[in-house]
Amino acid sequence: MTLIQTFRGTSSNGTDLTAVYAEQPAAGTAIALVLPGNDLPRLVHWGRPLSAPETVLDAFDAIAPQRVSGALDYTAWPSVLPTQSESWIGATRFDVRRNGVELFCKFVVTDIKAETVAAGNTYDMTEKDGYPNWNVASEPKQTPTVTVVAEDVEQCVKLTWTCELDETGLVRQRAQVTNTGDGQLEVGKVELAFTVPADANEILTTTGHHLHERSPQRQNFTIGHFAKSSMIGRPDFDATLLLSVGEHGFGFTHGNVYSAHVAWSGNSVLSAERLPYTTGVIGGGEVLFGGEVGLEHGESYTTPWLVGSYGEGLNEVASRFHGYIRRVHRDWLVDHGIAPKPRPVILNTWEAVYFNHDYDTLTALADKAVESGVERFVVDDGWFGARRDDTAGLGDWQISQDVWPDGDKSLKALADYVHGKGLEFGLWFEPEMVNPDSDMFRNHPDWVLKPTAGRLPMQGRTQQVVDLTNPDAYDYIYGAMDKLVSELGIDYIKWDHNKLVTEEVSPLTGRPAAHAQTLAVYRIFTDLKAAHPGLEIESCSSGGGRIDLGILEVADRVWASDCVDPVERADIQRYTSLLVPPEMIGEHVGASPAHSTHRATSQEMRMATAFFGHMGIEWNLLKEPQEDIDKLSEWTAEFKKHREWFAVDTVVHSDAADPAVRVDGCVMPNKAAAIYRFTQLTTSQTYPSAPVRLPGLDPDAVYVVSPLDVSLDLAKQDIGNGQSPLGWWNADGVRMTGRALTTYGIRPPALHPAQAVLFKVVRI
Repeated sequence: MTLIQTFRGTSSNGTDLTAVYAEQPAAGTAIALVLPGNDLPRLVHWGRPLSAPETVLDAFDAIAPQRVSGALDYTAWPSVLPTQSESWIGATRFDVRRNGVELFCKFVVTDIKAETVAAGNTYDMTEKDGYPNWNVASEPKQTPTVTVVAEDVEQCVKLTWTCELDETGLVRQRAQVTNTGDGQLEVGKVELAFTVPADANEILTTTGHHLHERSPQRQNFTIGHFAKSSMIGRPDFDATLLLSVGEHGFGFTHGNVYSAHVAWSGNSVLSAERLPYTTGVIGGGEVLFGGEVGLEHGESYTTPWLVGSYGEGLNEVASRFHGYIRRVHRDWLVDHGIAPKPRPVILNTWEAVYFNHDYDTLTALADKAVESGVERFVVDDGWFGARRDDTAGLGDWQISQDVWPDGDKSLKALADYVHGKGLEFGLWFEPEMVNPDSDMFRNHPDWVLKPTAGRLPMQGRTQQVVDLTNPDAYDYIYGAMDKLVSELGIDYIKWDHNKLVTEEVSPLTGRPAAHAQTLAVYRIFTDLKAAHPGLEIESCSSGGGRIDLGILEVADRVWASDCVDPVERADIQRYTSLLVPPEMIGEHVGASPAHSTHRATSQEMRMATAFFGHMGIEWNLLKEPQEDIDKLSEWTAEFKKHREWFAVDTVVHSDAADPAVRVDGCVMPNKAAAIYRFTQLTTSQTYPSAPVRLPGLDPDAVYVVSPLDVSLDLAKQDIGNGQSPLGWWNADGVRMTGRALTTYGIRPPALHPAQAVLFKVVRI
């Protein structure tokens, strides 16, 4: 199969045309580009593979706009980098300056290369002992790739644009800007674009705040400019993981959807814009402060990847991101000779003991963790320096002798005790931050990002930000962490990031440092993991900040939110999964009432909500009755039966008509089985709840639908309110076709508000 083809021809007005068509048949995705004359590429197709690829040449005449009155002689038809030279009169997407003067570039294409790049691993999945087993395939990964070189000779700016169609169906594009002239070239913004069809008339993004991340919002895609920026050194709680556009009313299971994401953990923007003269573009890129990136003659700046995903519904859009990041992590394991393992069940000590650390309490908690089926024990904030609360000690990465004195009750003794119980040992760090009340700050005030020598940025949580672009600061942080990982046998790092990063200037250079700081964070992640094979690192940023493909490529999981209230988590986790596969989303069973909301919920609701992700516990088990510990153990044992499949399954969400309910599931790649969760968040208008549809199944297969064992006895759990038995809610279940389950659905049990149940669907 030819994955990429080039065609040449002439338009009706005599313009020489070069068309490039690329497809990934297994992913059901194709793109087509047309380069008219020596202009930059125009996207003319993004969707399913075409039966006659050669026809994309005619797309130029089919789509090119006519000249109209009151406008320029050439009506705007945006390229992958719209500029005023091609009649784009919307928001500036390419901002470069020489000697403080903005340049208006007209890029002339000098070279086009369209090829299939054979590099990287592909994998075959088999079954071993009933679980998925991955093997490196003999054939390398095949990636259709387009590289376009263009230049503005007069203004001495060169552009190299690269576009890849990944095997998952993701489209990735980035640009390299090179200064070919004298004098420094300052780069402000390079915001690449995808053109989208005219009927993509609705925008979906997410907003949020601490404890309420990933809240969906929709608006019409009208004429004008819509942008979501993150300008605090990392993606914020308010940052949208994806900017998605589609036919009005698109959902998880229906409607053509086009999504964009900037794979970058620093300052960035995602935008959608439509002019009266254009159908619209979506895209994004890094946003740079003035003076942050200055290029001398011959120097280059490369943008982060702008990643696009197309699908019929958001489930398909998300599956492409999941497939991509899963392969990245398989590659890391293979390249470093690390054996894959199931996601270990975690107990994190934060909501159990907070800053109140002592050996006897934590060893007793570890004992309860073992009873509950826990496999990884993570000690949170409060173990170092003068860190008895959140006002002091941050940056002093030495074990506190006040809390953990050397001897038989030291932190090393705790780590050894945990390891002796067969558990992995994890430890909390916040490496990028420092308290002014710390030895590190007092000894090295120049290691902190600040706008002037005499003024610090506004504090957040009594913190400032360490300048990791300073080699001395980097070496100190890395050295302290590296030493502790070796001495304590740390298996897992919870990496926190609590301060919003503002006025991000390095005293070392006197320049803004957001770009270089982000690269330094990536480096310290990879340096630590390379030095300690098998070490895993969680990215936590006050919960759900800093979630993007950039950090996901180097981190092993993210903490979706500091809120573990399952009612809030229902949508936090649902919309986080637009980008992040479930096995990388930290999902914990907490106490009731919840620490963050004081809402009381059943243990069943809390466990069911954490079931599909990287399951954990954040709960003082020492205060709970044994029956609750036993119930927790039963659920963790059930989770362990399925977790390896969850890590390869297709994640699906149903578009329930009832806003009071949620249906989420994980479907095996071959559609042989699935597990779904039905959640009754609030009271429905209908009573009992209406049938719900189960997406993702083989329409022609026959399935048995039955409750998962842990959810079988509704009366014992006291979570149902039906006054008669539900006909299929028994061990035998019912037989139904995939088509019936997908189109009409099945009646869920009548539940009290804030309750959830799990059920399985198995092909026969």
